[in-house]
Amino acid sequence: MRVLAYELRRLRGLRSTWLLLAAVLLCDAAVAAVLASQAPAGLLAGPAGVRLLTAAFPLVPLPFAALGAGVLGALSYGHEVRHPGLPASQVTYPRRVRLLLAKLLVIGPVAGLLALATLLLDTLAVHLALPAGVSVAAWADPSALSGRVSGALAAAGLSGLADLPGAFAPVALVAGHGVPAALLAFVLLTVLAGWTGVLTASLTRSAAAGVLLMCALPPLLESGAALLLRQTGTPWPTRAAELLPFQSGVEWAYGWVYGGGRRVAPGGAALTDPALLAAMAAPAATLLLVALLVQARRRAL
Repeated sequence: MRVLAYELRRLRGLRSTWLLLAAVLLCDAAVAAVLASQAPAGLLAGPAGVRLLTAAFPLVPLPFAALGAGVLGALSYGHEVRHPGLPASQVTYPRRVRLLLAKLLVIGPVAGLLALATLLLDTLAVHLALPAGVSVAAWADPSALSGRVSGALAAAGLSGLADLPGAFAPVALVAGHGVPAALLAFVLLTVLAGWTGVLTASLTRSAAAGVLLMCALPPLLESGAALLLRQTGTPWPTRAAELLPFQSGVEWAYGWVYGGGRRVAPGGAALTDPALLAAMAAPAATLLLVALLVQARRRAL
């Protein structure tokens, strides 16, 4: 518990932590508002809404929230290297492992809260920035609602979100079919990016090098996931492809990637398919294992 308290105090005491969090929130909301203002007239479907809520920007391998979480994780380790709390002679291997795990335990919840905060701000920004000719499908069409939202409305004696007061209109952005699962995956991706930033910085002992390595991982993950799924003969899941929010050069998000030509078989695997879960968890597990092995050969953090 003492090492957790130490890491939390250290993270809160860094001015760069608060500056980075504020910059991510502001940039994310600004990008979401700009993208929403350019939405074409008509109904805003669930996949398009997810891209707006996550501030999906072309040619960026990670969303801003995930990128900010990764930078925060790399900075936390880089600051420890530049300004160690203990002399190198007193930092034994068990202490280094405990400190590394403490950083992961602290960065994880912070990254999750950052993702939730960006989603809240982006929901408000998108709602305010949408042109007058654009209406959210989940608000105008009850059939576009997710099953749980429809059940909750039916239990309350309502036929759709349109029966609610206009102040509840932003809720329609997150209530579409499949949207809650996609946003949950976005939060998990942000947490994974924060952990990756810590681990890559621990391997390089540099925050800048750790961030660069983290940004280079998406194409490697795409190749590994594609190879694994092709070996098992599993097609890409239809819902994951429909709700993929980041149209970047590496076509990577949430740990799931497209196959060749962005075509997805109608009978694709479920999001809980073991091959998909293994493809998503393998990089983080590999990084953690390598980081522990590297720490065993070092005499300092």
